[in-house]
Amino acid sequence: MADEEKDAQGQATEEMSFEENLRKLEDIVQRLEEGNLALDNSLRLYEDGIGAFRRCQKLLDEADLKIRKLVETVEGELKEEPFETPQQ
Repeated sequence: MADEEKDAQGQATEEMSFEENLRKLEDIVQRLEEGNLALDNSLRLYEDGIGAFRRCQKLLDEADLKIRKLVETVEGELKEEPFETPQQ
């Protein structure tokens, strides 16, 4: 995939799980908090952190939609409908 997003280490970010993105974000925060990086490295890490945060948020939002995808019938009962991921 030519337009696939990659992080600073060249890792395909869209294929990473929520847990992998969260660990990546935690690692980035720790490295930035240490404060011993050059400005360019700090900015690159910050950008990677924002990307990891957005992917985590997207995956959480999708999970929330799956959980909430219930429809009330005419009789007042709740029935589950298949969840479809929005096409990007």
